[in-house]
Amino acid sequence: MTDTPWEPPLAGTESEHLLAMLERLRTTFRWKADGLDAAGLNARVGASALTIGGLLKHLARVEDVTFAWKMRGESPGEPWVSAPLDDSDAWEFASAADDSPEYLYGLWDAAVARSRERLAAITADGGLDQPAHWEWPGRGHFSVRRVVCDLIEEYGRHTGHCDLLREAVDGRVGEDPPEGWTPRS
Repeated sequence: MTDTPWEPPLAGTESEHLLAMLERLRTTFRWKADGLDAAGLNARVGASALTIGGLLKHLARVEDVTFAWKMRGESPGEPWVSAPLDDSDAWEFASAADDSPEYLYGLWDAAVARSRERLAAITADGGLDQPAHWEWPGRGHFSVRRVVCDLIEEYGRHTGHCDLLREAVDGRVGEDPPEGWTPRS
C-alpha cells in the first residue's frame, strides 16, 4: 500500500476514473507549482509570457467558473466578478505578477476546495450524465461529464506548461509527486 491518494483506481467505474484523473492532474499541477517565492512564480521561459503564478490564478478562475457558473449557473464570486475579464485570460496571467505567493496559492487552494464540494454535490444529485447549466446556443446543454472532461483537458495542457516552467526555475522534474507529498505553501 502506498501513500498516493491521487492515484486513480486500477479498476473502477467510468465516473470514478474521470474524477480521479482530474484529482491526479490537480495534484500534479499543485506539486509542480509548490513552494516557490515570487521570483519563481514569475519566471518565464523563452518568448512565452506564461508563469506559474499566472497558471495558478488562471486555473483558480477556471475552477470557480466551471463549478459555479458552467455547472449550476451561479456566480463564480470574487475576485472574478469585479475583475476586468474577457475571453483572452490576459488579466489573470498579467495581474498574477502583482500578487504575493501566499495569495496565489491560497486562491488556487480555496477554488479547488470549493470545486470539490460543488462536484461532490452535483454527482450526488444526478451524476455525470445530467445536463450542466452551460449551453451551446442552438445545440443544447453540455453534460456534467463533458464539462469535467473539458476541465481534465485544461489541466493536462497547463500541467505540461507548469512542468516546463518548473524545470527551468529549479530543475524539478517528474510525473507524479513523491509518495506522501502534501502542499507546503
